[in-house]
Amino acid sequence: MQVRINKDWQTLLQAEFDKPYFADLVSFVHSEYATHRIYPPGKLIFNAFDACPPGKLKVVIIGQDPYHGEGQAHGLCFSVNDGVPLPPSLVNIYKEISDEYGKPAPTSGNLLRWANQGVLLLNATLTVRANIAGSHQGRGWETFTDAVIKSISDNKEHVVFLLWGAYAGRKAELIDAAKHCVLKSAHPSPLSAYRGFFGNGHFRKANDYLVSTGQTPIDW
Repeated sequence: MQVRINKDWQTLLQAEFDKPYFADLVSFVHSEYATHRIYPPGKLIFNAFDACPPGKLKVVIIGQDPYHGEGQAHGLCFSVNDGVPLPPSLVNIYKEISDEYGKPAPTSGNLLRWANQGVLLLNATLTVRANIAGSHQGRGWETFTDAVIKSISDNKEHVVFLLWGAYAGRKAELIDAAKHCVLKSAHPSPLSAYRGFFGNGHFRKANDYLVSTGQTPIDW
């Protein structure tokens, strides 16, 4: 199956695209876009991959679902379009970065600037119905994104994986920690940020690891 995605990802993931579950997933997604309001816009489903080709990938941040409010989701986990109010989890992410680096938080929640530096902002589920969180879970996206994580682990070296919250933390079993850096903590949601996200030092730790392995740090 031909999928509109960065050509290097296409090559790396073609075996997944050719599996029966992915054909079923595509059929489901097409039907959903035809009959409901779905986010992100169809052309941005694979935006995280297009913005961060495998050759430049240095960091993976794993989210769960796209934002389900109007105008928010654009294919990158935790990120929102320019001009959209910052979601609470992103506010807390920016707060942690400010605490670690002593710099003011950005006013824009658009994280394309991270993706362009080699951060794959990967949601486990890549589509969602408007105003219904989790509505596309269990339809095949998780099988695909688990395969993405394992493929990165198998084919790359010295990648930093930032796993926030119990859901993302379970993805650690897909990652070879002997050749990658896996950092886990509580989720940045207001419900859990004070239980271990704040003060986790992940952004500085990620950059220290990148530098130690001869890579350029991320300008968070």
